[in-house]
Amino acid sequence: MRKLLAILVVVVPFLMTGCQAPAQRNAAQPVVKQMNVNGVSLTYLEQGQGVPVVFVHGAISDHRAWNYQRDAVARDYRFVALDQRYFGTGVWPTDGSKFSVATHIDDLAAFIRGLNAGPVHVVGWSYSGGIVLGLALRNPSLVRSIFVYEPGSLAALVTESADVETMKGESKGLAPVMTASKAGDVAGAVRQMLDWVGNQSGVFDTLAPPIRSMLMDNARTLPLMFAAPPPPPISCAALGGLKMPVAIAVGQSTRSYYKILSETANRCIPGSRLVVIPNARHLAPFENPSAFNDAVLAFLKQH
Repeated sequence: MRKLLAILVVVVPFLMTGCQAPAQRNAAQPVVKQMNVNGVSLTYLEQGQGVPVVFVHGAISDHRAWNYQRDAVARDYRFVALDQRYFGTGVWPTDGSKFSVATHIDDLAAFIRGLNAGPVHVVGWSYSGGIVLGLALRNPSLVRSIFVYEPGSLAALVTESADVETMKGESKGLAPVMTASKAGDVAGAVRQMLDWVGNQSGVFDTLAPPIRSMLMDNARTLPLMFAAPPPPPISCAALGGLKMPVAIAVGQSTRSYYKILSETANRCIPGSRLVVIPNARHLAPFENPSAFNDAVLAFLKQH
């Protein structure tokens, strides 16, 4: 069960609801670029100038997951959002055998070095939460600060028996996602995952068309996630050694699964800040982008 829960913590995290994107406010236009990283070409989007803030997307998504944050951040910073390996709309020439949290940590480190801009602020969400924290542990000189919303890939941190049992119980609702994915029905798996994350049926059909397109563009990654090796272990003691500023954010109305992960990670990092996003669940960057952006920007301005 522990192994299954670890897999689910990697797969489940992410997602979003279909609100309308904020109006364009920044005169600078976004630019899509490519960077060669560890033998592959990664797509990324940039907008704005100043200290870089690197946004790392979660599961079944890509750099478009951060479109609701882009303009707000690019007013004062160099907004950078990348497509991690195997994600996005490009054709990947490999069979996905290297899909793993470890691969994505290595790629992120090489990507930030390739920016050649010194240490950067890093923002993660869900699946990428463990990636961002893993990056900070392995390559602290690359990271100026960390803001993570409801981090995934950290099931090993949860040791309180009541919390472990709660997460096991909640994770049972993901069985249909795994079944559909293994059967090759990745589109159905995406829909069922959204139902679990949104805690109601039919969530996918309420999303804005661009969001639905992004989800289906990345549905092909679900089987890769289920087949991936466990993430590199991150201990509470290791997180306690982080020296850069860290904020762990959580939705006010999020389900217990994510609340436990977020609060546990926060307790492990002395001096970290637990930020509660009002009127939001796991989909805060889309459910309440104004409050989410305010929280990110307030943190960045202090560091």
